[in-house]
Parts: sequence; C-alpha cells; structure tokens
Amino acid sequence: MAKGSEIRNSENRGGRVLLRYSIVILLLVLVVIGIIVRTAQTAFVDNEEWMKIAEKQKRSDRLIYPSRGNIYSFDGKLMATSVPRYYTYIDFKAGGFDVDTFLYSKTNGIDSLAYYLSKNPGKRSASEYKSHLLKGLKDKKRHYLVCATKVSFTDLKKMRGYPFLRLGKDNSGFHSNEMVERQRPFGSLASRTIGDVYGEIDSTGVTRGRNGLEMQYDSLLKGVPGMSAVRRVQGAWRNIVMIEPVEGMDVRSTIDIEIQDITEKSLMDMLKSVDAESGTAIVMEVKTGEIKAITNMARIRTGIYGETKNHAVADMVEPGSTFKVASVMVALEDGVCEPTDIVDTGNGVYLYANQPLRDHNWRRGGYGKITVEEAIWFSSNIGVARTILNAYNHDPKKYVNGLYRLGLMEDLKIEIPGAGHAVIRMPDKTNWSKTALPWMSFGYETQIPPIYTLTFFNAIANDGKMVRPMFTKEIMKNGKSLKSFSTEVVKSSICSERTLRLIRSMLEGVVEKGTGRPAHSESVKIAGKTGTAQIASGGTYQGMGHQVSFAGYFPADNPEYSCMALIRRPQIGYPSGGTMAGGVVKSIAEKICASRMRFDIRTIEAEPLTVPFPVPKAGDRQALQQVLRKLDIKTRKNDVKTPWVLAKVGDKSVELEDLEIQEGLTPRVIGMGAKDAIFLLESAGLRVNVVGLGRVVKQSIQPGTKASKGQSITITLQ
Repeated sequence: MAKGSEIRNSENRGGRVLLRYSIVILLLVLVVIGIIVRTAQTAFVDNEEWMKIAEKQKRSDRLIYPSRGNIYSFDGKLMATSVPRYYTYIDFKAGGFDVDTFLYSKTNGIDSLAYYLSKNPGKRSASEYKSHLLKGLKDKKRHYLVCATKVSFTDLKKMRGYPFLRLGKDNSGFHSNEMVERQRPFGSLASRTIGDVYGEIDSTGVTRGRNGLEMQYDSLLKGVPGMSAVRRVQGAWRNIVMIEPVEGMDVRSTIDIEIQDITEKSLMDMLKSVDAESGTAIVMEVKTGEIKAITNMARIRTGIYGETKNHAVADMVEPGSTFKVASVMVALEDGVCEPTDIVDTGNGVYLYANQPLRDHNWRRGGYGKITVEEAIWFSSNIGVARTILNAYNHDPKKYVNGLYRLGLMEDLKIEIPGAGHAVIRMPDKTNWSKTALPWMSFGYETQIPPIYTLTFFNAIANDGKMVRPMFTKEIMKNGKSLKSFSTEVVKSSICSERTLRLIRSMLEGVVEKGTGRPAHSESVKIAGKTGTAQIASGGTYQGMGHQVSFAGYFPADNPEYSCMALIRRPQIGYPSGGTMAGGVVKSIAEKICASRMRFDIRTIEAEPLTVPFPVPKAGDRQALQQVLRKLDIKTRKNDVKTPWVLAKVGDKSVELEDLEIQEGLTPRVIGMGAKDAIFLLESAGLRVNVVGLGRVVKQSIQPGTKASKGQSITITLQ
C-alpha cells in the first residue's frame, strides 16, 4: 500500500516537472517567434525608417588632398610651390537662410558684413559690397561669389567670423571652393619651362599639370589623395583617417636662377630695342647638356613681353644660315671640299633652275670669288649652295645621309611636352624639286626646333660629342634623392677630329672677321654662326618678315656654355643675326663670365693711399678690444685699466690710452662714435644735441668742466 503511494507521488512529481519544462520551452518558442517577427518587421516593414536613422549616424567619406610637390632650381632655390586658395560663395536659398537678420540686424546684418569685407579682403568699398550682396539676394543665387578674387586660408578663417557669415553654413549659406595656386618666387623666370597647373582640384582630389615640367612629371608631383570618414562616436562627430594621403614628389631642375635672370634680361632688352614680335634664348652647359637658362618672350602689347609659348622646344622653324655649318661639315667629312677651295659667288645673284639665289649684299655687287671658309664667315648663300651643288647635285641622298650622320635627326627626348622634332626630308620623286638641294644647303626647306640647332652647336663645342639637353637633375622625396639624371650621350662623335677643328676655326672667324663681328667681346672669346631667314606663311616668303639668330659657344678656347638666341620679326633696324641675336649672346656671355670671376685679394697690390686697417673710434674698452682681436689688429698697450679709452693709430698697431671719467664733470667724448658719446654725456646729466655723422670732432662744453644736470651740450660729428 505504502509502495503504491510512493509510485503515485513520483509520477505526480514527474508530471509537474514535465509541465514546467513544457512551459519554459513554450516561452522560449514565443520569444524566438517574437524575435523573428521583429527582425522581419525591421528588415522589411521599417527598413526605410531605420536606414534614415543609420544615415544620420554617419557622414560621407572625404578626400584628403595631397600637397603637390615643389620644383627647384639646380642649387635648391624654390621655383614653384602650391598654396591653397579659396573662392567664397553665399547660397541665398540655403534652408536656414535668415533674410531678416541679413537685412536688418545691426550686429549681424549686411551693413556690418560689407564693412568687414571692405577691410579684408578689400578690393571694394563697403557700399559696393552691400550693393553686390543685395543683387545676389534679389536674384536668389545659390552659388554667388562674395569676392571676385581668391582668398588665403587665413583670410577664409577670418571671414567665417564676420557678421552674418558666423551664423554657420545652414543659416548664412556661406561656403567655399578650394583651389590650388602655383606660386613662383622668381616670377616669370623660366615660367614656360617650369609650366603651369590647372587651378581646379579635380574629382580625384589632385591638381593636374598643364604644360612644361609640371605636365611632364605630373604623375610624380601630384601625389595620391587619402580618405577620411566622419563618424558619430560616443555622441560626438569624429574625423577618422582611413587612408593617409601620399604627398607629391619634388623635382630639381637644371635651371640656374642667376644665368636665367641674365638671359631673360639680355633678350628682353634687345626685343624692346628692335620692337620684335618674339624671341628665344637658351644657355646649355657644354659637357653635361644641362639647360641652365631658357626664355621665350612674345609681345603681349606695345613694349610689354611675356612667356606665352615655349618656342625654344616647340617651334618648327627653318633654321636659316646657321644650317650652313652642317652643310659644310658634311662636305668636309665626305672630302668633296676644303676650306681654301675657291667658289665664285659672282655679283651676289646666281640663277639656278630659273630661280635666283641671292646673297645679302647682292645690291652692293656681291662677294665675287671667295673661299669656302669665307663663305661661312660672310654667310654667303651662293658660296655654300654652289659648294653643295658641285658635290651632290647628282646624288642629293648622299648629302642628306650626311646630315643624318651628324645626328641632326636623332630623337633628343626633350622633357617638355609638345616639343618638336627635326624634319629633314630624304629625296624621292614626290617631295624633291630641282631647287631643293641648294635651298636646303643654306637653311630652308627643313624644320628644326631651336633647341635641336643648339644641341648641334653644343656638340661642336664638346669635341664632337652630342649630348641630350637635360632639364631635370633629380626626383626627391622629403629632401632625399629617389632618382638622379645623368648626362646621356646621343652621338659619341658627329664628325672626325680634323673636320671639327676646321669648323671651330671657321666659327671663330665668323665672330672675328665675318657677319658675327657685333658679337665680338673683349672680355670673353665667342665663336658661332649668324642666321637670317625669311619667315614663310601660306607658301610665300613675301612680306612675312625675318627671323634672325646666332648659335655658338664661349669661351671659344675652352667652351663651358653653348648659347642660342633667335628673334622674330624685328621692326626697328635692318634684320641682322650678328647685331641682334649676336648682341644677345654677347651680353649673356659677358655677364655670365663676369659673375664667375673670383679674385684672391692676397695677390692684389694695395693702393698707395690704402691704410693698413680702419681707424678705430674711442669708446668702450671691452668692445673696442674685442673688435681689434677679431680684425687681428695689434695693440701697443694692453695695461689700460679704465672702462673707457682713447685710440691712436700707429704704423702697424693701435695704442690705447686710459680715459678718466669723473663724476660731476663733463667727459671727453672727442673721437667717439655717437652711441658712446651720448651714453656718457647723458650719464652726466646733460641733454645732448647731435650734428652730423661719423665720429665726434667737437663738443660745445669743454671736457673737465662742471656738468649741470639738464644743461644742453652740442656734439659735432664728421
């Protein structure tokens, strides 16, 4: 009986436990079902609302603009750097724009704002700014310029604190657009070679180079933008850098600021004096090929010139008479002429294929019979043309092959975008005429950029070795070199040593005896060749003007620099390569050589009236002794005891004497400078009047007399 009761009790307890488990499981199932239902509602039914809430908790990622790299001169002087500038705007349709405050507030209204704007950034009066802003309000502009000019970041910060603008972007509509301004500390010097950048920061967060080295090395200079995310963390908005920006690399160019300044001024002076349309000048270091200066000036308006195009590398021009040097070099190399060969130029007019060839002096009767060497000296078209015709008339390809052999058609790989390439056509049935050979011989019917012509003359100066013109020395990052550029040899030898020697002698003769005599200098020996060519336009040369040029090197005996100047359409004076372009090269050569002069003063004889050292002034003993020690000047008496001394000059030393200063008595200040004299006299209670400059030679109150406080004393200096 008892056992049965126990069994029933056990079964009852088991049933209750099972019931409890069932209730717990049911509750858990209900909770899970609730979670699933709620999740489904959140994911599908309330999705849009929750997405809006989520968006409020974050802000869009922002680009971090990198700094564009700098461009330097060869010795590290800054030539181009980036500075942020901002255009400022007001959105008159901003959601919270407060019209009443803008129009009527005394502290935050338009009157106060206009006043502050007139002070900084200025450019307009307060009334003009007020009218300007009212017009924007009337037209309900969304992107209305506050200032016509760009402002600095410092000025932008100030403007954000101005009346009305300080109410914030939503209430004032004030916003800005960041630009990049490329600044050049040296102004226009080599500006077209250094290049420009676009002011706008593009959608990728970088600035882009427009031309010159800025464009050539744009991929290195521009850098890589970073990325930041603005997130709400613990109730506050925080800027989190996700990707660090990579700053742009720096470029060190070959430009020498000093030589560039000399070159630009020399060219500018000549352009203004002859009222030319434009001009180009280039200076190249002979051994390395480094471009030390390059300037391209064009007339903007009467008397005003500026760089608008890099003519030196981009212009495809007929070189004119400078090309005669290449023609004669080919003939010498092929052994078909000698410098002493006679060529008959007649009366200055030579008819070939029913076309007249003329020398520049044909109206004066021509040169008659001259040597090939003299044909170069005097720049005779007929002399050079007949020399080439006699040798190559039946095989013009041999002549052109000879030009190619000189390296004139080599690809110089100029670093400036838009650079041209020499064009010297090879004879065939479609592009060759009976007059092509003679006209090509003296610089027509070919197209050669000025920098190619200079490279050829540089090779002559460089013992026949042609090197590529260099504009860049180094790519740097944080002051450390990443890549250096060295001299690249284009052609190890353009001709034989004998031919080179003969050509160099001819080029010296051009300046000493021929058309280049205006380029002769007493201070530096210059060698080179003049060029004068008519400018073609629309298939005709008539009335199109001239371009004059001079290409050469200096010092001629040991060349350091090659130089070329080219001037287009001079309006004043007779077009002359020697006088105009040669004058520019002469000016450049003399100034460069003068700037490089160094003297050892130890070898310079003293002038008869020269004193061995400056005469010291009386005054403070310690200061005077320190100066004498620095100048290594001996003193004959070193046992002076008073703080103030007199100084007397001997033959090889200075003698110091004690100067007693007694209280209540007027001190002796004769021989002192104004500073020490005034100090002593005012210490004695005197009022000092100073007359003149130099050292004290006279004092109105005699030394040693009683000094009354407030008494006036006049000291005379000379």
